[in-house]
Amino acid sequence: MHIREGVQVAGMSDVGCQRENNEDAYAYWEPASEVDYQRKGRLAIVADGMGGHEGGQEASNLAVEAIQQIYGQASSREPQVQLAYAFREAHERIHQSAAENPQLRGMGTTATAVVLLSHNLYYSHVGDSRLYLVREGKVSRLTQDHSYVSRLVQTGVITSEEAETHPQRHILTAALGAGTEFSPDIPEHPIALQPGDVLVLCTDGLWGQVSEEELGRAVTENDPTKACRALVDLAKERGGPDNITVQVLRIQ
Repeated sequence: MHIREGVQVAGMSDVGCQRENNEDAYAYWEPASEVDYQRKGRLAIVADGMGGHEGGQEASNLAVEAIQQIYGQASSREPQVQLAYAFREAHERIHQSAAENPQLRGMGTTATAVVLLSHNLYYSHVGDSRLYLVREGKVSRLTQDHSYVSRLVQTGVITSEEAETHPQRHILTAALGAGTEFSPDIPEHPIALQPGDVLVLCTDGLWGQVSEEELGRAVTENDPTKACRALVDLAKERGGPDNITVQVLRIQ
């Protein structure tokens, strides 16, 4: 796919050191037509499936395909509205697939999707994959994990430092395809981006092994392709207990 000027993009997904299957999925998409590009911008997605080998893989792939397809077909000029609709459709498709295939019952997936349009960032998020903004070396996490441990932090039971190593940190409270109701986090207003900003989308296989400081350094000191490789290598050096997926987008 031809990537238009204005952003450098790279992505990488690795099975890690302890899993047989890669249940993560990711995608980057731009419309082919210039008219559509002016309305829709660029879309990047990461997803981390769960529900056994087949189920996790199926759920994350279904989510990425559905979000890309629905957003790509959208007629509205409102990215937030279209992302919400795309996530709803992905949720329904995973439900439907699980209902039709008993071996896939109980599958679900995290999903974090970003749209870059006219120097603005829009995003939608459910689960515990993450979106970071790195600006002038400073790392800001834009998403909140939908997890049991995140709730403990919000209610003051544990600190955010304790959360990073909590044994139950991977228990999700929301995912696409899980339960009947869910509401993704979609901020009301877009975030204005500046030249030099770097966006990082990643699954917990990365952020669970690599600190925010290390992540910020990797994307500041390297181009996106080298940054992805450095981050995946670092997570694997530390045992790589889970699948590792990362996408890096640098605003030029």
